Amino acid sequence: MDIKQLKFLIALDQTRHFGQAAALCHITQPTLSMRLRNLEDELDLVLVKRGQRFEGFTEAGERILAWARTLLAAHDGLQAEAASCRGQVVGSLRLGTVPLASFNPMHLLLPLREKYPELQFQLSSHSTEQIIDGLSRNQLDLGICYLDQVNASFFEVIELGTTTMGLLHDTRHFSFEQEQLQWNTLTDIPLGLLSKGMHYRQSLDLSFRSRGLEPLAVLESDSSFQLIQAITTGVCCAVMPLDCGLEDLSEHLRIIPIADASIHSQVGLLLRRSEPRSAIAEQCFAEARTLFQPD
Repeated sequence: MDIKQLKFLIALDQTRHFGQAAALCHITQPTLSMRLRNLEDELDLVLVKRGQRFEGFTEAGERILAWARTLLAAHDGLQAEAASCRGQVVGSLRLGTVPLASFNPMHLLLPLREKYPELQFQLSSHSTEQIIDGLSRNQLDLGICYLDQVNASFFEVIELGTTTMGLLHDTRHFSFEQEQLQWNTLTDIPLGLLSKGMHYRQSLDLSFRSRGLEPLAVLESDSSFQLIQAITTGVCCAVMPLDCGLEDLSEHLRIIPIADASIHSQVGLLLRRSEPRSAIAEQCFAEARTLFQPD
């Protein structure tokens, strides 16, 4: 068994396609298949369900896949630790973030990129629960999430502020004269909403219900990108966080603050307290502390 076999297994999980996994790993598909079969022979397990195409992982494959992620994370951490001992910050920072919050993660990534030009980033979108789990399992280095579900005894925390909200719209399709909107004015506006069960959506639903209001929901999606697409085509508007950079995506996008619109739970940056922690995670967290908690 070698580290490349584990990388091939993880690539197959990411792409769910033999050819795409091979391309991602810069090898041929027959080589990928052969190396995975060698891994199965060594473990004496069937890991992959095979037909004319990839059909998923077996139960044993899912369990081995979890260990493969852990081992690969440890391997990457070892490489980062060696670089740190040489005075370098190189490798990849795995940052998980909740999909909508008033904190723009680019405000962290840009200064890190400027200070450590050899650093790479893996940015992924998750729920708060998934971020906590990913940090605990060493599948993420840092996480940006809501703090109401975080046990501070297990994580170091940098508070990043409260998420306030406004109505995001495209000026080619909607026009508003007010400088600030009231909640009751939103009920006649077609809205795009995140899917039920997501923290941001739950808070938004609570804001409407507490005022005895029902939103005019014309679209639901678990993707903030798809909500932006709907807004720019005129399908709807959306209640979105202020100060998260959405207006910068198009000259036609505008966001109007909504009175008394905020998510009560603060957003924070998390680093797991327990070892092992990668040198990259510790260095980037320390840099974030100087940026967002200068005192």
